[in-house]
Amino acid sequence: QVQLAESGGGLVRAGGSLRLSCTASKNTISGASMGWYRQAAGEQRELVASITSGRSGNTYYADSVKGRFTISRDSAKNTVYLQMGSLKPEDTAVYYCAAHFILETYWGQGTQVTVSS
Repeated sequence: QVQLAESGGGLVRAGGSLRLSCTASKNTISGASMGWYRQAAGEQRELVASITSGRSGNTYYADSVKGRFTISRDSAKNTVYLQMGSLKPEDTAVYYCAAHFILETYWGQGTQVTVSS
């Protein structure tokens, strides 16, 4: 069982920045593809950014966050980050991290990000 804990959410004004962290309970980050998702009120959960396992660490970003968000991982700290900049009110959502393995996916409990206009 892998437990994921997100932190770093909060209230920020439009144009501001936040950095979300997702720390895993076990040293499994290097073996999993990691993703940040978000779910706004009344909306479906959507993938915001992801990073593959291994040295390549290939990244993916949703069009809505390209150029503003950066995903990174620190295997030594079992942590994945989502640096968010130029935040917009439409970025308001609960942000979740997920660890994707071949047979299972683990989710964190989520952290609220609220961007005021």
